Order: sequence, then structure tokens, then C-alpha cells
Amino acid sequence: KYFVENMLYWALAVVVLAVIGYFIYSQLVVSPYHETTKTASMTLSVGDPAPDFKSSDQHGNSISLSQFEGKSVVLYFYPKDFTPGCTKQACAFRDNYESLAATGAVVIGVSRDDSESHKSFGQKYNLPFYLISDSDGNIARRYGVGASMFGLLSGRTTFVIDGRGKVRDVFSSQLQIDSHVQHARNTLQRIASENK
Repeated sequence: KYFVENMLYWALAVVVLAVIGYFIYSQLVVSPYHETTKTASMTLSVGDPAPDFKSSDQHGNSISLSQFEGKSVVLYFYPKDFTPGCTKQACAFRDNYESLAATGAVVIGVSRDDSESHKSFGQKYNLPFYLISDSDGNIARRYGVGASMFGLLSGRTTFVIDGRGKVRDVFSSQLQIDSHVQHARNTLQRIASENK
């Protein structure tokens, strides 16, 4: 009887571990919106052409990458409006907006939130740049931006795209929020010096 009970416990433990393992595997590998070795190969790299996209901003205007041809674009993906980290990041881009715009760059924030949420977010924090909706995650997938923390958070990745549509910098970090702006500013300054 003791042997049978032990075997049942072991069998239950194996089943539980298998279920947990499958969940982690599905979150990290199967889902196209997640940050994995599989999607890492699809993540855009420096020198790659940036995919065009079309979406609506916080004012309901249609926004596409191609409409900014000839200008550098800072395209930053973030998880969600009004959350502490995303608010800090948005305010960092706001506080550095003049120096970024002085290089001729356009700043675009992207999340799954709808235009109404973006409008409220932009108004509350006086954000002077575009916030576009990626409700189905299609733009993020095209840029290879995955989720982190086992799929619990949408990705936080910043791309700097030059006026010819080439990716010049990619920075991804959930926690080093201020570094997104620093990377963007440094890359824009480098592009501006090349164009002199």
C-alpha cells in the first residue's frame, strides 16, 4: 500500500511538472508575440529595413512610418498606459522631447491600448508625441517585439529608424527605463552628425 501511494504521488508530481513545463514552453516558444529564441531570430537588427505600418494615434489620425520618410523616427513599444514603468518612460521621452525633435526626429509610442486610452494618457502627462494603437499586436510582431516575464508583460523595446527607413538602434529592457531615451538620443545625435 505504501509503495502504491508513493507511486501515485510521483505520478501526480510528474503530471504537474509536465503541465507547468508545457505552459512555460508555450509562453516562451509557441506564441509569436513572446520573447524567445524562436522570435529572437525574427527581431529586427541594426541595418534591417523597418517595416511600414498604419494605425491611429491618440487623436484618431492615421499614422504610418512611410509618411515620415526623410526623418528619423524613435519608435518605442511599451506594455500599457498609466502603469508606473510606462508612465516613467513616457515622461522621460516628454522631458527629452525638445532635444530629440531638434535632430529632426519624430517620436512614436506603441502599445495595445486603444486610441481613447492613449488620448487620456497623453493629456494627463502632456505628452507631445504620437501614441498609436497596436490592439492586435501586429506591429509588435512585425518588429519582433515579444513579451517578457513568461508572457505577462508586453515588450518594452525602442527602435531608432533613420530617414531612409533603416534600423539604426534597438534597445530592449523592461527595467532600464531611462536607458531607452539615452540610446535614442545618442543614436539620433550620431545620425545628425553623419548628415552634416
